[in-house]
Amino acid sequence: MTDRDSLRRREGALFLVAFAACVPLANWLIQNVGTFCVPNGPCLVPVAPGITAPSGVLMIGVALVLRDLVQRRLGISWAIGAILAGGMLSAMLSPPALVIASVAAFLLSELADLAVFTPLQKRGLVLAALASSAVGVVIDSLVFLWLAFGSLKYLEGQILGKALMVIAALPLLLWLRERDRRIGLEPA
Repeated sequence: MTDRDSLRRREGALFLVAFAACVPLANWLIQNVGTFCVPNGPCLVPVAPGITAPSGVLMIGVALVLRDLVQRRLGISWAIGAILAGGMLSAMLSPPALVIASVAAFLLSELADLAVFTPLQKRGLVLAALASSAVGVVIDSLVFLWLAFGSLKYLEGQILGKALMVIAALPLLLWLRERDRRIGLEPA
């Protein structure tokens, strides 16, 4: 195994663990952390002036980018396995109604994200991650809100909050792209 292969696997493992932790952490946040917690509903955080969203949006935006990085470092089969593992972890840690909404939204959005990222990654990491995350953000938000709350009341905040987290990951993506080019590290 070359040093580059070893680096790819180590980084892939780190991205995999972080990705798998995102959904259970998002479900914990939505139940426990926010500037205001709706009785029998989500805890909310502001994502823009006058716009709030369930606090789990912060982790789901990160998850969309991490899934792309898992695929880039370890390959598509690891990315699909990570999607399933994240869903199972969520099922073990959250109330059933939240689990159904979360797992369904997570699986559908991540599979859509995967379908967009895979062909685009050849054109560039940043373009692929942004385009695939945009698709994933919308699908995740629609499915989760409808199943969890029977309403799309927080849709604007959900999409905006997740998009902000994807944008916050841009410096990491740009750094990885440049570092990978410099050392000749190709995607898995």
